[in-house]
Amino acid sequence: MTRTHVRRARRRGPGVPVALLVPALLGLVFLVLPLIGLLARTPWADLPQRLTAPGVLTALRLSLLTATLATLLCLLLGVPLAWLLARVEFPGRRLVRALVTVPLVLPPVVGGVALLLVFGRQGLLGGWLDATFGITLPFTTAGVVLAEAFVAMPFLVIAVEGALRGADGRYEEAAATLGAGRWTTFTHVTLPLVAPGLAAGAVLCWARALGEFGATITFAGNYPGRTQTMPLAVYLALETDVQAAVVLSLVLLTVSVAILAGLRDRWITSP
Repeated sequence: MTRTHVRRARRRGPGVPVALLVPALLGLVFLVLPLIGLLARTPWADLPQRLTAPGVLTALRLSLLTATLATLLCLLLGVPLAWLLARVEFPGRRLVRALVTVPLVLPPVVGGVALLLVFGRQGLLGGWLDATFGITLPFTTAGVVLAEAFVAMPFLVIAVEGALRGADGRYEEAAATLGAGRWTTFTHVTLPLVAPGLAAGAVLCWARALGEFGATITFAGNYPGRTQTMPLAVYLALETDVQAAVVLSLVLLTVSVAILAGLRDRWITSP
């Protein structure tokens, strides 16, 4: 056997066992079939009219606005938090990291209840905010942003912390040796080093905020034009107009596919 044949056989590897192939195919069908069903039930003939309906456009604009604002809030708070976890040794760092990831596994409805207990008018901070500044967060657009940021921030923190841990620290050391301060090093050296991870984390954070449902409906309610985002509109449309719910779901599916396509080079590796 020639060396070329050996390399080809090594790339092909051993045959796939049937005991693994069949469950793998069933798992693929299980994941893809609902998407096919959604596409099959989409009313393509009157799709443009349904997409331009006032309620759909209002929910879409509100979703894009709140998801973007939530992502900006996550960037403002999450990037420094990720840097702290990646670069600073302090007692209880593992506990802090665990607390940061709690919203990933916490049921969103529970997160909404927790937000109410803190930022509601009778909450730990909500009463003080209302009495001192006249700020009321529950059942407002700002409440939607807060709920989305709560569930989405861990995605950003985890991505940025991983990028910071994988970055070459010698560049930061060289900047410090040349007299650069910590803030200058962070803005001119650290951030450019982790820019791909930061961008990926921000996109995932935005996508999670766009699809948030449980915490939003619990903390901010479901008021059209004020707190009714796309997922909430889908839920409401299922009770009155199934075709409208399918169209709204198709919009969210399109956004999800676009995000995966944009991140394929980072998250999906080819053999």
